[in-house]
Amino acid sequence: MSKFLLTALFALILLTGKGQELLCNVEVNSQQVQGSDRRVYETMRNAIYDFMNNRAWTNFDYKQNERIECSILINVTDRPASNLFKCDMTIAVRRPVFNSSYNTVLFNFIDRDVEINYIENQPMTFNTGMFDENLTSILAFYAYFLIGLDFDSFVMEGGDPYYEEALNIVNLAQNTDYKGWKSMESNKNRYWLLENITNPSYNGLRRFYYEYHLKGLDIMYDNADGGKKAMLQTLKYLQEVKKARPGLVMLQVISDSKRDEFVNVFSEATSAEKTEAVNLLKEIDPSNTMTYQKILQK
Repeated sequence: MSKFLLTALFALILLTGKGQELLCNVEVNSQQVQGSDRRVYETMRNAIYDFMNNRAWTNFDYKQNERIECSILINVTDRPASNLFKCDMTIAVRRPVFNSSYNTVLFNFIDRDVEINYIENQPMTFNTGMFDENLTSILAFYAYFLIGLDFDSFVMEGGDPYYEEALNIVNLAQNTDYKGWKSMESNKNRYWLLENITNPSYNGLRRFYYEYHLKGLDIMYDNADGGKKAMLQTLKYLQEVKKARPGLVMLQVISDSKRDEFVNVFSEATSAEKTEAVNLLKEIDPSNTMTYQKILQK
């Protein structure tokens, strides 16, 4: 399929109405919490599932097979009060690759600053323009953030409107005592995820998301050599970001999400491409040098 037809098809999807965008699997793990009512965790899971999947997050209509596949795993680490839960939350989103049954991971991240006030069977509320609940604000933030990443992988900087929605949530959370929203708390929280992906100084991250997927993976079926060359070029964008600002959380997220895929893709490249890819990846993600050496061994 030509680039023009892909763009036209994507635009058609965006202009046809309004509907649920996410197909989000939700799990709540309470094994670390002893002696508490287990039923509450099942109702919590169901409430989060409904919140993520049955809400319209954009003005566009998604058919069932077009919905964005994502997952949320909530690991409850403590229950200091009957309605208070301290948790780790693992969030991931996948994107189908054109002409393939393969789904590539766009984002995989563990948020360790999740504090939930949850009353069983109480409706979960979220209103744009105000901070109602920490749980629904976190869920809405990630809904918009994941939708933004998905759009970025089809259209250069296509995720802008959804990052703006996520930014609004971050700004509203600045006056709360909940963790994970403020710049000074950590360099690996929600604030910095959004800052990294929207900061023009790190535009290479968004160029990576767009070109690696649309110009790389999506053409592999018809042009494997061209796809690998395009993906190799996108590693240079990440290299530039690494040089400009080592330690970016989004750079680490990309490395963690794509590491196995990088190895699989570049293991099938030419000898020269393998060497170049390994050198770039070792610079981008130096703590996993041994993993990238596998590219040269295949």
